[in-house]
Amino acid sequence: MDFKEAKQRARELSKLIKHHNELYYNKDNPEISDFEYDALTRELKAIEKEYPELISSDSPTQNVGGAADSLFAPVEHLVRMESLQDVFSFDELYDFAEKVGKDTEFSVEPKIDGLSVSLQYKNGEFVLGSTRGDGNIGEDVTANLLMIDDIPKKIDYKDDLEVRGEVYMSHESFLNLVKRQELLGEKAAKNPRNAAAGSLRQKNSALVKSRKLSMFIFNVQAISGKVFKTHTESLDFLKNLGFSVLPSYKKCNGIEEAINEVKRIGDTRGELSFDIDGAVIKINDLERRTDLGSTAKYPKWAVAFKYPPEEKDTVLRDIEINVGRTGAVTPTAVFDPISLAGTTVSRAVLHNEDFIKEKQIGIGDTITVRKAGEIIPEVLSVKEHCANSLVYEMPKICPSCGSELVREEGEAAIRCTNADCPAQLLRHLIHFTSREAMDIEGLGPAVLETLLDKGLISTIVDIYSLDYDKVASLEGAGKKTAENLKAAVEKSKQNDLSKLICALGIRHVGAKAAKLLSERFFDIDSIMSASLSEIESIEGFGGVMSQSVYEFFSLPSTKEMIDKLKLAGVNTSSNKNIVDERFAGLTFVLTGTLESFTRDEAGAIIESFGGKTSSSVSKKTNYVLAGDNAGSKLDKANALGVAVLSEEEFKEMIK
Repeated sequence: MDFKEAKQRARELSKLIKHHNELYYNKDNPEISDFEYDALTRELKAIEKEYPELISSDSPTQNVGGAADSLFAPVEHLVRMESLQDVFSFDELYDFAEKVGKDTEFSVEPKIDGLSVSLQYKNGEFVLGSTRGDGNIGEDVTANLLMIDDIPKKIDYKDDLEVRGEVYMSHESFLNLVKRQELLGEKAAKNPRNAAAGSLRQKNSALVKSRKLSMFIFNVQAISGKVFKTHTESLDFLKNLGFSVLPSYKKCNGIEEAINEVKRIGDTRGELSFDIDGAVIKINDLERRTDLGSTAKYPKWAVAFKYPPEEKDTVLRDIEINVGRTGAVTPTAVFDPISLAGTTVSRAVLHNEDFIKEKQIGIGDTITVRKAGEIIPEVLSVKEHCANSLVYEMPKICPSCGSELVREEGEAAIRCTNADCPAQLLRHLIHFTSREAMDIEGLGPAVLETLLDKGLISTIVDIYSLDYDKVASLEGAGKKTAENLKAAVEKSKQNDLSKLICALGIRHVGAKAAKLLSERFFDIDSIMSASLSEIESIEGFGGVMSQSVYEFFSLPSTKEMIDKLKLAGVNTSSNKNIVDERFAGLTFVLTGTLESFTRDEAGAIIESFGGKTSSSVSKKTNYVLAGDNAGSKLDKANALGVAVLSEEEFKEMIK
């Protein structure tokens, strides 16, 4: 291409790569595969090589892709955390060897697919952990790193030490996470790398601990009081200190031996319990590394060999339909067994109806399959249609319960409409007992799954007729556990109507909408007999939400379930105590610190007089109750001309 075309294409590629950098490094939600991303980067590098004048300081080829997140305190790295130059062929490895010496001693190690972090130790204690960010400035994620068992909190080395490694999620932890996310109706993580990076960027350290992250150390960034001659010597030192160092790192004499090790790692990567996306070839001699130095982005003494994604063709023999815990129906391809990344696979996800139609997939077709992130097989395309091939049509009836399957406008998923569908039961139970719903302590997902497996419950109502003697006899339980569970179940019977409505799992209805329903109708019988127009008249209810509520309470199965809950003693009325209606139709916003009440207490008083509270100020707000240190909400109220109440004025209003 000529210079003008090259300039235009370089501009397009730069913008596109920056977009994907943002998704990958900062959002942990990539849209394309690593292979597709690498292809874009290689194309831009080729253009810049042909036309060096097109290289700019902000080109993605000259900068590390990430940036520090504003959620965490910034950390300026003592030693720049560089990225590596990627190579994709053995010819490129030979080119690298020509520059540094074919007979050089190399260290070859697997390239873990995770999130790069730095750990700092002082006086033998872990004091600071940070992400790579842009290489110069990262994020302080020390609290979350303390939740990772692989990271030693104390070491037997008193001088300053900084090490670098990769936080990752094992295949087992990833599959457990996906299973739990599907049970809870959450969006499932795409692959272990995204799951690990997303977990480490959570503000909730307890959640990070539950994700069971791991970490491998692969480099000494800085150390005082000790000098190493080689990289492998430094890794041996770290291993002896108790660090979880890369599972295999090998000294190789010359490029031929290094390439053989790269091949070996690639051939055995399917046997690993974690993802790798390549192998790293480094000069082992640390003094030579210093002499060679780095470019603006990469060290000159190392490269990363990226393995191409393994894809194979096979014949599609069947499409199985599975009903998820949220009622979503997922098609799964069943095909002739093939070997991918060291394991035999015969099934792969087909996502949804749109995917099947887009790819024109029919039973009997020859399809191309690969492993996404080395763990979950996926169908890429149809390579060849069989004779008389017909595009597969999704069923109209639920294979689990026989109810109608529907696809709502704007959604890709087809769903079962039956709330009592056996395939959805565990998910409904988990939601019903959750904190925002009936809040039954002791009935977590694992316990519910055990109760289902043992036949102690088969419906939501069965929670209120549990045989506690049998609960006590379960493995890991006991009499005290059964007594505590019984107390929690009995306590839940007294919950407000809003908690019960939320617990029923009505589509599009969360805790806030459930509260609005209970405030409008006061008891569940009134809701069941309400017309669609009455439900639509509730402020904050849209057409879709109202229709969902109306249809749910019109189902005979819903009425039967409510009757059984009443017989079990579950409260079906609003506990709200209305003193009078002096604040009827009025909306209050509370801000600042009050002397005589907490904000929750003031909110309850407002509601007892028929008023409503809101978390944000708008033109519809009638009053802002402002205590000490009121902030932006007070400013906005003044700007909009909303009446502002002092605490004394509020006390006068509630006399």
